Amino acid sequence: MHLLYNIGIFLYYTIILVASIFNDKAKKWIDGRKNIFTRIKQKIDPSQKIIWFHAASLGEFEQGRPVIESFRTKYPDYKVLLTFFSPSGYEIRKDYEQVDFVFYLPIDSKKNAKKFIQIVSPDIAVFIKYEFWYNYINELKNNNIPIFTISAIFRKNQHFFQWYGAWFRTMLKNITYLFVQNQKSFDLLKSINMENMTIGGDTRFDRVYTIAEQANTFPLVQKFAGQHKVLLAGSTWSPGESLINQLLLNNQKIKLIIAPHEVHEERIKSILKLFETKNVLRYSEAEEKNIESADVLIIDQIGILSGLYQYCDIAYIGGGFGKGIHNILEAATYGKPVIIGPNYKKFKEAVDLIEIGGALPVSNETNLKEVFSKLTKDDEYYSMASSTCKTFIEENRGATDKILNKLSGYVK
Repeated sequence: MHLLYNIGIFLYYTIILVASIFNDKAKKWIDGRKNIFTRIKQKIDPSQKIIWFHAASLGEFEQGRPVIESFRTKYPDYKVLLTFFSPSGYEIRKDYEQVDFVFYLPIDSKKNAKKFIQIVSPDIAVFIKYEFWYNYINELKNNNIPIFTISAIFRKNQHFFQWYGAWFRTMLKNITYLFVQNQKSFDLLKSINMENMTIGGDTRFDRVYTIAEQANTFPLVQKFAGQHKVLLAGSTWSPGESLINQLLLNNQKIKLIIAPHEVHEERIKSILKLFETKNVLRYSEAEEKNIESADVLIIDQIGILSGLYQYCDIAYIGGGFGKGIHNILEAATYGKPVIIGPNYKKFKEAVDLIEIGGALPVSNETNLKEVFSKLTKDDEYYSMASSTCKTFIEENRGATDKILNKLSGYVK
């Protein structure tokens, strides 16, 4: 099985290498790993105490971010190494100031894993949520380096729990300790005789709570909102944007803040065209003299969305008409009822929040109009949904402290 795994890794690399000729993301994936060991050697002194965090992409990074930042504060004598598998994580966080080093993770061959661990010589390794790389885990185990997985979620259809999954289960058992998000994941691991684990919860609750506590102010956005009802559509894609456009045609008094998931010029122009019957303004062009008269404000920059939810009454979170919803917790922490598309069932926080009335799924234009109407016209219902969201965040905090308490036992 190990041989088949390594062949699969080689084929995966070859496919991306070929794709890099045509695809910009694949090219970044390849280019970012060129001379990677030389660059790591130049930056890292293995005699220092190092904790290594690895995230697949940006979403997993955000999941681990509270732990990274809390560990750095509590143990300032440690150097923090952060690696990414995907360009969508690395390219956005390569200059992240809360760590000492940021690199792409070399692909998981036996040779690469051995060389990486030899150069870095981490004291502790922490993998965030989904990343299970056999050669890296095996090499860490062989060097007696403690391995942690945090904020993990397991599902019954994963290979660990299939009849052919014995080899993969061995990999899991090489992990020193696992923090899973929910009881279902815990029970699945129990079913394959895993022992070193606990239900740690979801660190994102700690992250969004802190964001809200420390949120910046945005005077121009506040002026845009004024005394109007405001819908903030965050991390949007075209299908959701079309539904929102239809909603606004029948709600002339509603103002819209829209923050698309992608902010390149082509996407911004498509949104400008979609809402052409409205007075639409780019945030980058907003000024005191033009902000109040705008009906739609397009957020054409990244990194500020989480702080903008404080200025809306209702949030729509994109992705639910595609592969799956984006982060609903950033809005919920401000007590904003959340509207989402139908593809949410893989997201525990969405399922839980829908069950208690803080999030509302919609599947078409009619659903959206009905939900929006109820939220804007029934004050008691709105108040219930709002308070439900805030309580949901507050009651689920604490995962970061649980993880840090465990890590502290391995700090030198």
